[in-house]
Amino acid sequence: MATSLHFLSPSCLTVTSKLKTLSLNNNSSSHPNLTAYSSLSFSTNLSHNVFSKGPLTMSTLQRPNRHSVVCEAAPPTKKADSAAKRARQAEKRRIYNKAKKSEVRTRMRKVLESLDGLKKKPDAQAEEVISIEKLIAEAYSAIDKAVKAGSLHRNTGARRKSRLARRKKAVEIHHGWYTPTAAAEATTA
Repeated sequence: MATSLHFLSPSCLTVTSKLKTLSLNNNSSSHPNLTAYSSLSFSTNLSHNVFSKGPLTMSTLQRPNRHSVVCEAAPPTKKADSAAKRARQAEKRRIYNKAKKSEVRTRMRKVLESLDGLKKKPDAQAEEVISIEKLIAEAYSAIDKAVKAGSLHRNTGARRKSRLARRKKAVEIHHGWYTPTAAAEATTA
């Protein structure tokens, strides 16, 4: 009865540096899986755990007239690259930030369209500004949330809120519902 060692995969040959301690000796009691093969065992320098973990597997085959030990080395599983992880995270943030910015633009557009409609309306009443002020409050809230989440810079958020407030004041001045005082005009001039 002949005992032979077969390498089925060419990638197993690349692992030969790890298997230099593989030897044929008569110490089969240390490895219960190999008790049937008294002429084949592994030296004490090589643990059987090498074959149970990682990309290297070992199994025994019984063929007529001979016993074979088959060593197969699977290609190592590639771990997630840190660059790939950063790309995934950046994509998640991009989608999140896009949604926040889109909400801010939508709210601002609604306010600006309402203010333009009110400015063009010749018989507008001062009470109509109240509904626009609710829209402005919603826009301010969306801007503040975007700034808090980091989607917008705080100066950008302040500038957009200021733009809405100036536009509202311009409409109020246009219809005569608000008259700036002389002190306010002197500080702006």
